[in-house]
Amino acid sequence: MIGKVIQFRRGNRTVHEKHFILDVGAKNREEAQKFVGREAVWTSPGKEKKKIVGKISSPHGNKGLVRAIFERGLPGQALTTEIEISEKTGGKK
Repeated sequence: MIGKVIQFRRGNRTVHEKHFILDVGAKNREEAQKFVGREAVWTSPGKEKKKIVGKISSPHGNKGLVRAIFERGLPGQALTTEIEISEKTGGKK
């Protein structure tokens, strides 16, 4: 399944480098809840296909977005790029 990196998770003065907000195609918070616990993998462009792995932690808002925490921060070029979401089922019910 393919998702999209929307933005860093941030406040007025803080940016959380490892926390990202993703669009996974869910319509509302209940559908987004089904993605919690799944693995998200971002692959860098270029010759060296480096992979950075993260985990979807919770829904974000009521519009179907989710929060993901990565093992290390994604680069700025990752914004608005595609991300691969694992198909395994997981999360809270």
